[in-house]
Amino acid sequence: MTSKKIYRVVFINHSEVFELYARKVISSEVYGFVEVEGWIFGEKSAVLVDPTEERLKALFGSVERSLIPMTSIIRIDEVKQQGTARITAVKSGASVSPLPPPKGSS
Repeated sequence: MTSKKIYRVVFINHSEVFELYARKVISSEVYGFVEVEGWIFGEKSAVLVDPTEERLKALFGSVERSLIPMTSIIRIDEVKQQGTARITAVKSGASVSPLPPPKGSS
């Protein structure tokens, strides 16, 4: 029996860190982007409603495919089970720096 893979995708979007779960993550045909399909959200039958997850559902619920710039990706993990989608603020003073150019380049 083949189990369906689940990926945790963590990326930066407008000074917030998004942690979402998806069924498919591949390198995009558009250079410099990662393609994510099949966003997964918690059960609608749950008694407790998480406002953060509801916000993410509103943003990504009707999205069929997302192209996320590679420079925004923090991490992609294949996980055994889905967790809770969440949004956290980027800590003040934290920064993402580009890689230095190779030696010998102008």
